[in-house]
Amino acid sequence: MIIGFTRELGSVLILLSVALKQLLIPPYEIKNTFKQMLEIGIRSLPVVFITAVFTGMVLSLQTYTGFKRFGAETLVGTVVALSMTRELGPVLTGLIVAGRAGAAMAAELGTMRVTEQIDALETLATNPVKYLVVPRFVSGILMLPALAVVTDIVGIMGGFAVSVGLFDASAVSYWNRTWDYLELDDIYSGLIKAAFFGASIALISCYKGFYAEGGAEGVGKATTGAVVLSSMTILVSDYFLSAWLFR
Repeated sequence: MIIGFTRELGSVLILLSVALKQLLIPPYEIKNTFKQMLEIGIRSLPVVFITAVFTGMVLSLQTYTGFKRFGAETLVGTVVALSMTRELGPVLTGLIVAGRAGAAMAAELGTMRVTEQIDALETLATNPVKYLVVPRFVSGILMLPALAVVTDIVGIMGGFAVSVGLFDASAVSYWNRTWDYLELDDIYSGLIKAAFFGASIALISCYKGFYAEGGAEGVGKATTGAVVLSSMTILVSDYFLSAWLFR
């Protein structure tokens, strides 16, 4: 198992190095990049919106009922804002994109691999990493922070709706407590996490699809492996990023 993990990690890092090298060499795949930004970002908005609003609502519900026991209901806005911007925003966004866009990347590239379309690109003197991987890699880095911002805002608004609409808390107190304790470092750290998660999702999903083999069954395994490995990478790296950013 250790040998297999080491071999796979090395292959991913090699793909990363090739992608970074091709990223700096013209011509640039601007059209493909915008296409992938649409696929990863805009088309993920509905599920991101729904997840964020209900996460903020349940977080506010649980926080209010817990804090009410010792008279700290006014801190609900603070807890919701810090939780969304520091952790829940980037992590939930990463998991959602891994399950939706990451699976699509792996399936698409895996299908291209088993039907020899990637080999055809090489025959036509087109670098497949530059044409297929780099646009997805760049789009993941750019769109995950944007989606995380949406998740943060919608989650905080969801918490506000429950706190004020359901428990009749003070709207002024909710927003004052939110802005009193929320710092720019909290927002920046969440965006840095989201960018790292976006790069990880794109790289792992492209790797799994790019080296898929075994026909339709292989594409299915590549898709499943991409989602599982991306999700695990997000959850594990979140701890180390938090330890580094909030040390």
